[in-house]
Amino acid sequence: MKDSFQCHRYLFLLFDIFSFISVPPLRASSIDIRSNAEWAPNGITVAGGNEYGNGIHQLNYPKGLYVDDDQTIYVADVHNDRIVEWKSGATNGQIVAGGNKGEDGANQLRFPFDVIVNKERDSLIICDTLNNRVVRWPRQDDTRGETIISNIRPIGLTMDENGFVYVVDEEKNEVRRYRVGDTKGTVVAGGNGKGDRFDQLSHPQYVFVDRNHSVYVSEFENHRVVKWKKGAKQGIVVAGGQGPGNGLTQLNEPRGIVVDQLGTVYVADCHNHRIMRWPKGATQGSIIAGGNGQGKKSNQLYHPWGLSFDRHGNLYVTDHDNHRVQKFNIK
Repeated sequence: MKDSFQCHRYLFLLFDIFSFISVPPLRASSIDIRSNAEWAPNGITVAGGNEYGNGIHQLNYPKGLYVDDDQTIYVADVHNDRIVEWKSGATNGQIVAGGNKGEDGANQLRFPFDVIVNKERDSLIICDTLNNRVVRWPRQDDTRGETIISNIRPIGLTMDENGFVYVVDEEKNEVRRYRVGDTKGTVVAGGNGKGDRFDQLSHPQYVFVDRNHSVYVSEFENHRVVKWKKGAKQGIVVAGGQGPGNGLTQLNEPRGIVVDQLGTVYVADCHNHRIMRWPKGATQGSIIAGGNGQGKKSNQLYHPWGLSFDRHGNLYVTDHDNHRVQKFNIK
């Protein structure tokens, strides 16, 4: 009986371990969404929304965000030089990185543009943008971070299920992939100077990696989202690319992106104040949130930036100029 108990205990332990280390970020390759899914037209404010400021109930031009398994939200609160954690249902956030003036100390951040959670190491990985570095910040000891990549202008980042980190370098117009301990990385998109050729990027912003390790990149100056298959020397346009505009075939300075299991691209169409969905192979997209002009009503957005989904398919958007995060419930 004792041996049987120990055996079951061992199996449960193995299950827990493998469950823990194999869960990729929800903003990476694990999004499953119905092809005909719809979202409520009115968003719910789940972080900020109390004008701009540095109070723990406020945000100041938020950009990237990450949604954890329990719907806890991590927000890159850029102009406050901090990362803030907002638990589901909370009216106040908690500072989990930075917030100690915008300088370059180990306990400081300067205009952090993006953040993800590395579950295996129980830490945050942060684009410390104006300090030209990527830092890892323990979640259990949140007093200081460790620089893991330097001499880079990081704008967006993500991680695949194997633990590789992908970072957008806006100045070099490229995306690099880094393995643990690697400080140089490998170019996986762009890297051929600034431009609009298919082997180039122009002001890349955010990156997403799908289950086949294809890399998706939003480019605000080319007004498009491009897909670079693993090992490809050039990308293909999967959304926009028709110049700036508000038509359904166009994007206007796109930012955050997510791709689901069907290859559907979801993109924060920043200067059109809307979230777009582009099915795989489509020549035009459809509006799934916002699109009612810039504003602060619940059915409006004002320069949407970061984009994420929770495990239920609910949509989260950093509403940049409204200083809030909006949640659009899936129907």
